[in-house]
Amino acid sequence: MPYVLGIDLGTSSLKGILMNEKGKVIETKSAEYSIDTPRQGFSEQRPEYWVVALEAVLTGLSLNVPDFGTQLVGISFSGQMHSLVVLDKENMPVYPAILWNDVRTTKQCKIINEKMGSKLLDVTKNIALEGFTLPKILWLQENEPDVWKKVAKIMLPKDYLGLCMTGNSHTEYSDAAGTLLLDVEKHEWSKEIADTFNISMNILPELVESTSEIGYLKEELKERFKISNDVKVFAGGADNAAAALGVGLISEEIGLISMGTSGVVSSYEPNIADYKGKLHFFNHTIPGKYYSMGVTLAAGNSLNWFKETFGKGLSFDELLADVYSVEPGSDGLLFTPYIVGERTPHFDSDIRGSFVGISVHHQLKHFSRSVLEGITFSLRDSKDMMEEVKGKKFSQLISVGGGAQNSDIMQMQADIFNCEMVRLTVEQGPGLGACMIAAFGSGLYDTLEEVTKVFVHYKPTTFVPIAENVKKYEKIYAVWKDLYPATADLSHRLVKINEEG
Repeated sequence: MPYVLGIDLGTSSLKGILMNEKGKVIETKSAEYSIDTPRQGFSEQRPEYWVVALEAVLTGLSLNVPDFGTQLVGISFSGQMHSLVVLDKENMPVYPAILWNDVRTTKQCKIINEKMGSKLLDVTKNIALEGFTLPKILWLQENEPDVWKKVAKIMLPKDYLGLCMTGNSHTEYSDAAGTLLLDVEKHEWSKEIADTFNISMNILPELVESTSEIGYLKEELKERFKISNDVKVFAGGADNAAAALGVGLISEEIGLISMGTSGVVSSYEPNIADYKGKLHFFNHTIPGKYYSMGVTLAAGNSLNWFKETFGKGLSFDELLADVYSVEPGSDGLLFTPYIVGERTPHFDSDIRGSFVGISVHHQLKHFSRSVLEGITFSLRDSKDMMEEVKGKKFSQLISVGGGAQNSDIMQMQADIFNCEMVRLTVEQGPGLGACMIAAFGSGLYDTLEEVTKVFVHYKPTTFVPIAENVKKYEKIYAVWKDLYPATADLSHRLVKINEEG
């Protein structure tokens, strides 16, 4: 039975998931690598780290799966977005990759916004933030001019692996959309933006669809890993786009709630939507389609911080053991999860978190529940914006990440979002989306919709909103939304005082 391989190039590790044509996981392997932080605010990786990790994963798969070398027919990718890879004429890296979570580029973001104004949002559907690729390019131009002179090609991480595996250089639309150089609607590099910032169009890679074949696995790699047949390689997608495909986000009526260290709300968009920059808007892995995305910077991170600060020594089960004996609303206690600033919808790096409504009768369980509620309220900000701007109404939300493992949190989400919640039978993350792209590209299925039916499965138990809780949460959420404007100026003043010493 034919196999497909999804390679997920993450921030701290590379994972490979091998599946057969029926969507069954045959084997998974991963290899970790470090993040280099040479200065405060810098976050870098050497592209060779990824190559070494890829070789370790392929070695593990070839050793553990007897028919790996005869049944593998297709490979595709998912990868960390935005990170800048620069190569010379020989396709050799000339500088460490500047990662998505690098924050050295605040000055460059201001320059981009000043020079492009509203045109940036018109073309790219996004505003300039430190995470995007274009500010990193400007930083390199200004601070490493000798390096910039050597740059013959700009790439994104997963596409660098594609180059190493096939000898061909491309990128696809879902990753290109995170550079601030793509005309998202026209599906082409923006010459206006490139010219404005002295970026030659010749160093930008060819654009293809996520499902496009970019070449065959090199003969030397086939030899090294004992692969006898020709293996097609497909472009793949940005991690969030691949993850959206991997949970079955192929309809406007379905949304995705992901609660990891950060929190993400994603929605399928069949056509262009104007969210005025309040949400990210990117090209999907599905050709010609898009997805919108809202981000809570500290979702699971807020809960981790709370546990380490106020529940030291407790497990998460112990910390949350009594949470569900507390009524919705935590007896008048509210929490805002702005402990590292916030993304959607405020885009405010200087806002800070707060507990509001503290009373003498509040105990650890009340604070714990209010943290969970505050995280979910923040995610609801994005969900509501998607419904208000596009007039859509979600019939179902798919929950993934830590929250999906807890039935009580699932019910809380159903009540706060006022929407039916479902979860996956098995979570495989962006790598599953990459496998699905490879399965379609290899001709195992005629459409991505057919692949979704075979590869994506949900648990039979759904979580339906409880009317009484919904009614109460509507009132509490209305108060919670007023906390940002009420505390923003106070936070900004405190941050300024702290910075001044």
